[in-house]
Formats: sequence, structure tokens, C-alpha cells
Amino acid sequence: MSLDLGMTASPGGTPRAPGRLGVPVTAAEALRYLTDLGLWLDERRKQLDAIDQAALAAPDQTDREALTHDITVSMALWKAISDRYELLRVAFDSGRVGPVQAEQLSTLIWGRLDVAPGQGRETTRARMPSGAEGTLAVSLPEACRLSDAMASSLRARLALETTGLDVSIRVKAIREGVERIRDQIAMMPLGTAREKAQHELVGTEQRLFDVTERAKRGADVGGFLGPLEIDVAARERDLIIAASRRHESARDAARARELIADLAARGDAIRSLQAQCLQSVSPAPKLAVPDVRALGAVPEDPDAVDALLARLALVGKALDQAHETYARALAERDELTGLVGALDAQVAASPAVSDAERADLAPMRAQLAATLAATPIPLVRARALMAAYQSYVQAVTTNTGRAPR
Repeated sequence: MSLDLGMTASPGGTPRAPGRLGVPVTAAEALRYLTDLGLWLDERRKQLDAIDQAALAAPDQTDREALTHDITVSMALWKAISDRYELLRVAFDSGRVGPVQAEQLSTLIWGRLDVAPGQGRETTRARMPSGAEGTLAVSLPEACRLSDAMASSLRARLALETTGLDVSIRVKAIREGVERIRDQIAMMPLGTAREKAQHELVGTEQRLFDVTERAKRGADVGGFLGPLEIDVAARERDLIIAASRRHESARDAARARELIADLAARGDAIRSLQAQCLQSVSPAPKLAVPDVRALGAVPEDPDAVDALLARLALVGKALDQAHETYARALAERDELTGLVGALDAQVAASPAVSDAERADLAPMRAQLAATLAATPIPLVRARALMAAYQSYVQAVTTNTGRAPR
């Protein structure tokens, strides 16, 4: 799995992602990140395999079923990270990183895992196991941290952590998780949710302090560490997913505002086209042109924003259809007008047309001209007259068996 590029990284250590979304990634940064990510993936797969074996040996069937679901989600998360890693390797192309590849690397690292490049979100979600959709609505760095939290929780629930000399290591890992939770809370918007998270963090810190003091006194803290590890991992996981959803909701809201502005401008232009068509041709198409402003402002609720984006997509399709329909009617008018000129030029340039034939063509041409000059143009009559005039012109201009008179 890992790239053998002559670089070393701490096996299992969570890789530090370079840059941020929209900032190109250099070849050196990509090399370091790919190396660390490959080592991390190898180590995490070994851990998940060990967890899976331990879950199968769990004596309680209820526990096994609950663990199986969480392990399945963890495996799906690992697979999504692994797939994105392979795409990164392709984009890296053994170090041949130009400006385009640098942008691709940044997008692959910081873009959401539940949206595959070149595919829609719904298409990608359809291939996910049940329960993994929200877990994969994160970027690659967030997914790695989320996988760490879920693996730590599973190990604690299965009592795979050792005691004794490893207590200090486990306490250190819990303390690091608490600090990551603190960082996540700092990014939350002000409100009751943030206050609740801060209150829970204070309780978690107190529990960690009590466990640490017990361990210093030589007491057995194995029974306290497991539940604490589970709670810290679960809270970190929930905060990571919530942060990703907030970011995605903000991006969706911004996208919805851009779409509304674009669709409003398009709608105004198409309504002008509609008015021109109604004045110019008869019968004119009768197709409604929706006004996106009727949908109102962009809501704050993420689910409402998703529903709004779906409606905006329907408005866009309706505008496309209306634009095509009214433009086609006006294009037919212009085509008829242009064809008259072309046929007149053909008659004037043809020596095969006799005076009698020109006399026949004159009233037909006059009727056609009067019809095309009408407002609105009666398209049915114009088509019929044009067909007769064009047929007669073609007949007399291709008559080469007579000498011109």
C-alpha cells in the first residue's frame, strides 16, 4: 500500500495534510503526505483486522452485532481513504507535478470523500454501506482523524488495550483526544450547542484528572480508562462530522445564492425572449418561464438548503427548455426570411427561368413577402407559401433543357 520513496514516517501516526482547499500542493509536500498516508493506511488495516477478529470472538451476540456495524463503517471509511490515496498517487505521477496536478492534489486532499471526482454526490452515496453516508461526508484529513477516533473506541470496547506499563500511553492518547475536542469546539458557532459541548468537555477533563490521580497513587484504573476512551472517541467523531456538515452546509448555501442570482438573470432574459416570440410569430409556443425569486431567500437549515438546491435544479431545467423552445420559434422566422433572399438570388442568377415563369413567381413572391412582413408572422401560412415558392423555384431553375428566352 505505502509508497517506497526512501522517506520514513512514524508507522500509524496520523498524517499531517499540506495546505488547504484551493491552495496548490507542491511536489515535496505531496511526496511527504503520500508516504505518511501509505504507512498510516497499512497500520490502520492491521488494526481493523485485529479488531474484526476480536469482535467475532465476542461472547455476547448483541455486542457482536453492534460491533459489526461499527466495524463495517470503519472499514468503509478506510476503503474511502484508500481509494482517495490511489487517486492521489495517480495525480502525483511519480513527482511530475505541474500547476494543474498541484490543483488536483489539493482538491483530492481537501474535497469530500463522499463525492468522487467526475460523479455526483448521489451516485457516490449509492455505493456506500448503510450508515456510512454521514461518516464519509468529510475531507481526507478529517477522515483520518475520524478513523483514529473510531478505531480507538472499538479497541476500548473490545478491551484490546493492555494495562500496567501502557496506562501512561493510554492516558496520553486520551489527553490528545481531549485537546482535539477542544479545538473542534473552538470552531463551533456561538450558541447552545457550543455551550453544551464545552460543559461536556469540562466533565471529560474532570474524569481524566481523576483517572490520572488514581494512577499516580498506584490504583488499577483499567476499568475507568475503557469507558473514558470510548466517550472521548465518540465525542471527537461526532464533532468532526458536525464540523464537516457545517462547512458543507455553508458551501451549499453559498452555492444556492449563486444559483439563484444566475437563474434570476437567465429567467429575465428568457422572459424577454418569450415576449419577443409572442410578438413575432403565431402560433407562438406557450411555455411558462419560472421566476426563481418565488422560492424566497436561502434558508439556514441544512435540510432546507438541500431541498432548495433540488428545486433550483428543476428551475434550471425548466429555463433550459423554455429557452430552447422560444429560440427555436424565432430561429424558424429568421430562417424563412433568409431563405426568401436565397431563392430570389437563385432566380435572378438562373438563365433557365423564362419570362412566363418569372410572371408566375411574382405573385407567389408577393404573397410570401406580405406574410413574412406581418406582425406576428403566421407561421403555418408562411411555411405553406415558402414550400410552394421554393418548389417552383427549384423546378424552373433546374430546367436546363431549353434555351433562355
